[in-house]
Amino acid sequence: MIIATLLVGYFTNRYFYVDAAQSIEAINPAFSGYLGGLHLPVLLSWIAGGFLAAGAAWLIGKVALGLRTDYLAITTLGISEIIIAIIKNEDWLSRGVKNVTAIPRPVPYEIDLQQAGWFKNLVEKIYAGSLDLLPVSEQAATLNAYISDASIVLVKLCYSGLFIAVLLLIIILAGLALNSPWGRMIRAIRDNEVAASAMGKNVKQRHLQIFVIGSAIAGLSGAMLVTYNGQFTPGSYIPLRYTFLIWVMVIVGGSGNNLGSVVGGFLIWFLWIEAEPVGFWLADLSTSFLDKENYIRQHLLNNAQYIRLIFMGAVLLVVMRFSPDGILPETNKKL
Repeated sequence: MIIATLLVGYFTNRYFYVDAAQSIEAINPAFSGYLGGLHLPVLLSWIAGGFLAAGAAWLIGKVALGLRTDYLAITTLGISEIIIAIIKNEDWLSRGVKNVTAIPRPVPYEIDLQQAGWFKNLVEKIYAGSLDLLPVSEQAATLNAYISDASIVLVKLCYSGLFIAVLLLIIILAGLALNSPWGRMIRAIRDNEVAASAMGKNVKQRHLQIFVIGSAIAGLSGAMLVTYNGQFTPGSYIPLRYTFLIWVMVIVGGSGNNLGSVVGGFLIWFLWIEAEPVGFWLADLSTSFLDKENYIRQHLLNNAQYIRLIFMGAVLLVVMRFSPDGILPETNKKL
């Protein structure tokens, strides 16, 4: 019955919304701007992304949360791959691999800052001492270089400020929830579902709540990432980076500690970024005695970026062996 309903709904939507689909596919964002938005502030898309992910999680949770352990993991991963495949291939829904580009920013553009008089004056005042030491003929070009660099830095700082504000808000709300009666109930269910159920708690309903809340935070984060990149590219979302890596961040930081998850996120992302140049350096150093045209040397140098996968696995194994609760384990509190 469920499959029949889904099929009927799918073909009904395709039949009634075919004109809208053609209009979406006809959009060239290079000339027509970004897709959708209704000319509302782009920050609202973060909230919309959270609500959309929460709604999808509710539907999935109603079906999948009756399963346990490995079956639940397999089901949710399978559903996520189905959703990714739909987004990639259904152009009428999200432009697919055509991507959605020219998404507006919540912060100024570098070119706008570089042309703003107040910004030029500010940079000139900051670097006045350095400019006075240069010949007059070189001051204008040097000032332009300073303005260009300063605009890039300011945009990064604006993004960082927005993201840190959202992160702090989520940590504060999560901390308040954790120390509330609801949070103590959730921890009791986590530690012993049978005992919690015997006390009259609706375990399955609480599982659904957590699933929806976590998905809402993930949807908010995804919307923030798309806004930062300025484009939505479904083909770039691969499980290795957006499932396994995040899982490693939580495990390494401390799955029972909100602050630990944040620390693990910063640490693992730093190691992920730095692992490639370190891998290249190790490959170059270990094969330095070989001729530059040697096959083994060339093979290792050309594939040095994959050392990061070995490195992430090694980090996870070390943490699980010597600190299974993570860098910042959960603090035991009297309930």
